[in-house]
Amino acid sequence: MCLPVTRQVLRALWLFALLDAGLLLDGGMLYPRESSSREVKELSGLWVFRADRSPSRKQGFDEAWYKQRLEETGPVIDMPVPASYNDITQDPAIRDFIGWVWYERELVVPTHWIRDDTIRVVLRVGSAHYNSIVWVNGVSVTQHEGGHLPFEAEVSDVIRKDPTGSCRITTAVNNTLTLETLPPGNIQYMNDRTRYPDGFFVQSIYFDFFNYAGIHRPVLLYTTPKAYVDDITVVTNFSDNTGLVSYIVSVKGAVTAALKVTLMDKQGHCVASSNGPFGVLKVQDVKLWWPYLTHENPGYLYSMEVRLSAADGRTTYEDVYTLPVGIRTVNVTSTQFLINNKPFYFHGVNKHEDSDIRGKGLDWPLIVKDFNLLKWLGANSFRTSHYPYAEEILQMCDRHGIVVIDESPAVGIKDIRSFGNASLSHHLIVMEELVRRDKNHASVVMWSVANEPASEMPPADYYFKTVIKHTKDLDPTRPVTFISSSNFARDKGVPYVDVICINNYFSWYHDPGHLEVILIQLNTEYENWHGKYKKPIIQSEYGADAVPGVHVDPPVMFTEEYQKIVLQNYHKVFDQKRAQYLIGELIWNFADFMTTQGVTRVVGNKKGIFTRQRQPKAAAFVLKERYWRLANETGRLPLWTKYPCSL
Repeated sequence: MCLPVTRQVLRALWLFALLDAGLLLDGGMLYPRESSSREVKELSGLWVFRADRSPSRKQGFDEAWYKQRLEETGPVIDMPVPASYNDITQDPAIRDFIGWVWYERELVVPTHWIRDDTIRVVLRVGSAHYNSIVWVNGVSVTQHEGGHLPFEAEVSDVIRKDPTGSCRITTAVNNTLTLETLPPGNIQYMNDRTRYPDGFFVQSIYFDFFNYAGIHRPVLLYTTPKAYVDDITVVTNFSDNTGLVSYIVSVKGAVTAALKVTLMDKQGHCVASSNGPFGVLKVQDVKLWWPYLTHENPGYLYSMEVRLSAADGRTTYEDVYTLPVGIRTVNVTSTQFLINNKPFYFHGVNKHEDSDIRGKGLDWPLIVKDFNLLKWLGANSFRTSHYPYAEEILQMCDRHGIVVIDESPAVGIKDIRSFGNASLSHHLIVMEELVRRDKNHASVVMWSVANEPASEMPPADYYFKTVIKHTKDLDPTRPVTFISSSNFARDKGVPYVDVICINNYFSWYHDPGHLEVILIQLNTEYENWHGKYKKPIIQSEYGADAVPGVHVDPPVMFTEEYQKIVLQNYHKVFDQKRAQYLIGELIWNFADFMTTQGVTRVVGNKKGIFTRQRQPKAAAFVLKERYWRLANETGRLPLWTKYPCSL
């Protein structure tokens, strides 16, 4: 049932008190949006690029490449941003490069940005893998540890030192992974000169996807007034037909400011308003945010406009920021996952930000294609395996009603040294950055703090207890999970999570080729997990590799027939357990993706139900039939969605 209004307000104020106390990193991370008071200049396109091929990978710092144009330091090439650099050239050394690479972009800043000192100019990098240092006109402005999440710095004073408005942005990016990074890795130097050349080393990784690197998401310059809306946090609920939007607005650059908060529907009509930095907006005849295929109007979003007015005795500042808001609730019982107090069953996919040529670079045609395929498939959800996806993807999920399990980049924590204090401190910061960025997305219903860690190791219990508690303190409105391997007895972090997510690959990694074991082994595992922990379960990964176009009957591994039968056998158990405590099934994987070269991978992982070029394998049609049947069983679909062939 819905929380009472008084309890909802107390819950929201508790969250706001935590935020105000500084649990999150200093400063907000609102997505840059243009408004009457803000401008955005996107810097996507061709940048100048140079890899530091010196044995130490430190030549760029020793020679201070950032102090001059990059082409003056040595040979450079064109490099698109956003994109991974690995597959852009024909040079195998660039494809597999480990170490510092350098990017540069020169531009002219609009004159009024320079002349008007009441304007803040901010440089924002959507994500770069993994460690980054940024200079503007030779001046260091920011650095960031970790990939997949944005970072930014105010650069107003730096660019105003040059009255011509010339701006040279230099970024050094390093994809080296260590035992203290997320994801972790290890550098191994090969010193046997009878077998390896001088300086030879290998970057070991503990995850099954290619270590793409570079500037993967857009780089922006954007402006705000000197007094501005720095952050917004919303918590939503409803009581009967009344929607409740509890909010807090953080302001910077002004001691006092007047705030007007207006909530508007899709037609632009005001449905609620308030004054002040925090409060509760009450929406009559509320339109709730519903997942895809659970309601005739899924993904409904209101717009919350925040207007700031402040003065410092010399200047009056006006700032306007608009935040999309979906009103919905999320709750978990011992057997169910509830969205808006209705049982929700995850039938969806795992994905990767991965495609030909651009690697992990943000690509709008690919994003739109993937969402069309998700809808064609009848999928209502996906997990951001194994790292946070681009903000633009989450915005699409908000609009289309696709439910998201938002995962941190903590994949491959296999070495006991990765459970140390330095790793833990970094993990806590990453969760803060993730929650700060994605806390207002209606589509995000659960945080995943890690994927398949070696949680049988002695330090794992304290490590994950700390990470999970920290995440719940940051956001008490969403459940928390981490993705467990198939051995239920060893996962010491499970007692602290709200939902158990399990990865297993019966008849593939276990008893390969023996399809007859799936029903027995999967049933045993479910009974063990639920019997021990009394928590709902999501099958967060399952599947088998299939090389597209390879057919054998009777089925054998790596054929499309074998992939189909693996899925169908899993589905038999799913149908038994979803009436009890199974709350979701997410296939591994949506599409084939690139991996490191190895004897178990033939040009990547082939567990996709679509090829890397997004063409369906036979298994895609199996899942399409199943997912639409699951959706139709709810009885809440409008007539036109009951026949997917008409889409």
